[in-house]
Amino acid sequence: MKGRKTLMKLLNSGETETVEFKENFDKETIETAGAFANTRGGSIFIGISDNGKVKGVQVGKEMLKNWANRISQGTEPPVIPEIEVSEIAGKSVVIIWIREFPIKPVSVKGRCFRRVTNSNHIMTTQEIAQMHFHSVGMSWDKLPARDATIEDIDWENVKRYVRKANETGRRNIDENENPLQILEKLELIKEGKPTWAAVLLFHEYPQRLLSQGVIHCGRFKEETIVIDDRMIEGPIIEQVEEAMDFIRKNVNVRFVMTGRPAREQIWDYPLEALREAIVNAVCHRDYTIPSNTEIRIYDDKLIVWSPGGLPFGITIEDLYRPHPSVLRNKGIAGIFYDMGWIEQWGSGIDKMRNACVKARLPEPQFEEYQGFRVIFRKDIYTEEYLRNLGLNERQIKAVMYVKEKGKITNKEYQELFDVSKRTVTNDLEELVQKNLFEKIGTRGKGTFYKIKRASIGQIGQ
Repeated sequence: MKGRKTLMKLLNSGETETVEFKENFDKETIETAGAFANTRGGSIFIGISDNGKVKGVQVGKEMLKNWANRISQGTEPPVIPEIEVSEIAGKSVVIIWIREFPIKPVSVKGRCFRRVTNSNHIMTTQEIAQMHFHSVGMSWDKLPARDATIEDIDWENVKRYVRKANETGRRNIDENENPLQILEKLELIKEGKPTWAAVLLFHEYPQRLLSQGVIHCGRFKEETIVIDDRMIEGPIIEQVEEAMDFIRKNVNVRFVMTGRPAREQIWDYPLEALREAIVNAVCHRDYTIPSNTEIRIYDDKLIVWSPGGLPFGITIEDLYRPHPSVLRNKGIAGIFYDMGWIEQWGSGIDKMRNACVKARLPEPQFEEYQGFRVIFRKDIYTEEYLRNLGLNERQIKAVMYVKEKGKITNKEYQELFDVSKRTVTNDLEELVQKNLFEKIGTRGKGTFYKIKRASIGQIGQ
């Protein structure tokens, strides 16, 4: 049971991934218990409204026992809650503590829920399978692939991997060893059959067995106008290289004279960041979902999308702080690690962010959007990006105005949008605080605002 300070801290935090408020015990309480058990555990406050107001409940010993039984009988495997009663603001509040369940998922009347931010989401069949694999330490790509045979493996692909692994020094392999034995030692051959990882990595044509194992690349002039389109097939190691070729063909490059014999190439986006995003997409996507990995190139942005969302246990917020490397496809990840393509410390996100900052471009955006996508932008001052920073429409138009005119005064802002001086002052002060505008001058007619070329990582702070 928790102490008084801990209870009040949880109560004041509002509803989160691990805290739920309920005025009364109902069937949704059991669903929340299942969602907490499938995620990181959590606490359910009974007698608290959604907005955090203390309502209180009538408490009886038999009632608490009944609630505990309803939770354990309504979940499979049974979830055993801990229940305590606390007095808050002079009223009785019941707190139900749910621990994260070791073997997942837990179901509630045949449905499985997981906690996402402050609500319960019904899990898809693919999510259920992935959660179970993760909880028991299994990986889908290390299962034997149906209809695959040893004869399907391209042994030259295996030999190329061996040479690369020896070059990086991450795995020492005798190059004279039988390639079949090498794959068996790596657990990529099981029960005499190639695993799904072996198929995707080394099969002569993986798409015969797994049609969604491709990268679909497109260059768009507008959302519905495609000016270049390519479906990249073959082993996923080769797909990464061919995807980079497609990108080089469809983004701009300029040359800078540096005083050295070789000119420096400056691409629209840092290639090392794009490669990292593609490697991560191919390595960590959910191959049980019948959708392709996608690369979409627009005039102002480039998007890498992969099916399946983030692996269980990782949130978008985790990506911006030190986090463990959670592997969805352990077989593929092991080979990519040996080749020096990925690290096992969750550092790929930082590599992308740092490369973009170094190139004085916006940091990439990471989103769960019917899967997981990474968005690279050429220009931080786009309407879409500014809107994501929480700017109002006046402020967005003001930034566009300054991009074109070079500066804006308080009076010009007021005339453009027909608003009061107070509104103008508030808008401009916020743009300065967010490191978008720089104020030149202190007061009077000579004062104006211009774009602040701040460190990209500071924008929006």
